[in-house]
Amino acid sequence: MTFMTAFQHQSTRTRVVCRADAVLDLPDELRKLQVRRPLLLTSARMSRTPLFGQLRSLLADFQVTEVADIPAHSSVATVQRLAALALAHQADGFVCLGGGSVCDSAKATALVLAEGEPLAQHASRFIPPAQVITPNFVREKLPIVAIPMTASGAEVTPSLGIRTEHGTKLLFWDAALASRVILIDPQANLHMPDKVMQATAMNGLAHCIEGLYSKNRSPVTDALAVAGLCGFDRAMRAVAQHPQDVAARSEMLVAAHVSGMVLASARSCLHHALCHVLGATCGIGHGEANAVILPHALRFNAPAVPEAMQRMAQALGLSTQAATPTEAVLDWLLDLQRVTGVPTRLRDVGVAQASLRGVAEHVLHERGLAYNPRVVTSAQEMQDLLNKYGVDAIERGHKRCKLFRAVKFWAPVSRAWICRSLCHLSNLSRSSKRSGASAC
Repeated sequence: MTFMTAFQHQSTRTRVVCRADAVLDLPDELRKLQVRRPLLLTSARMSRTPLFGQLRSLLADFQVTEVADIPAHSSVATVQRLAALALAHQADGFVCLGGGSVCDSAKATALVLAEGEPLAQHASRFIPPAQVITPNFVREKLPIVAIPMTASGAEVTPSLGIRTEHGTKLLFWDAALASRVILIDPQANLHMPDKVMQATAMNGLAHCIEGLYSKNRSPVTDALAVAGLCGFDRAMRAVAQHPQDVAARSEMLVAAHVSGMVLASARSCLHHALCHVLGATCGIGHGEANAVILPHALRFNAPAVPEAMQRMAQALGLSTQAATPTEAVLDWLLDLQRVTGVPTRLRDVGVAQASLRGVAEHVLHERGLAYNPRVVTSAQEMQDLLNKYGVDAIERGHKRCKLFRAVKFWAPVSRAWICRSLCHLSNLSRSSKRSGASAC
């Protein structure tokens, strides 16, 4: 085991309340922050839930400006609109009900209001291979009170991503942008479909996994990442079995919070770089992108981080007698995908094969590469990562399986899983089994 003798860690300044009916504390928490004229931000989906109506009632004594149409990928245009509303209504804070896009919209608006337009001038810059230039912000930001409805952990972090009109994603970082208060309410979270929670939990899980091998990790983030990793493993399986179980939702939201603390300091790596580009250029949900890409990014980085793979295997209680730690962790991750029913291939979420070259080229300009333990050398290397386990590889890998043709009529995701299972029952080699994993 290698011990760190020098490191840096970024703590947040966030107050967290976690319990059923935590949303009832919202008026008191706003008063403590001296917020009287908040912008209430949410998505169109959440605005149609009884929970949104409850928040409206709780805020009856406040001068509230509602924005109930935050898109799945917040844009520069959205932030400009919010900033104009905030100025017109003299807003003095934000209430965020939702997931990453809602929180990122509030953070970006707070940044613009404090630091000025245009938003793009405040973005972090990545200079390959490993230099990140982040502007030094000193102005205080309007406070954010977040009620998380996904498992992304975005409400915790001082970082955010905003989509430009050209389909790229601007990334920002300012410690003052972290939510001042987070109300984690597992009872309220039942308004969110379990499929959404599982997909976004893959995002939080990726924060923990990347946190264990990021170049910016520390002993503090290592401990948090292990806790979050195990919490997600328990919670995701529990929610899959009992979608409306409040205790399971609570553990998932707490794991998400922990993962956000990891991300706030350790930052993200190649996996999130790929997901940012896929979201910005192809329009797929961040959770869905995470669900598909995580095993493949992990496989790419594993040779460079044997200690991290060993730590993950030990933390999860995985047997390594018949496999290496890397193989054990990958098997665990593929099983978690199966149990939770998240998408496993890009084509399943609407990404065309033809778009992968453009994705690969854009990734080279992503900040996450600076913290990745394995150097990314070219766009071709990234395209190979996305293509390596494509549908052709599935069929090649399983052509020795006598029952492959018998299940070929099944949906692609089901087919891949069934074939892996059949190969296992037939005692085929591990390499033959693993060739069925597909990113494309």
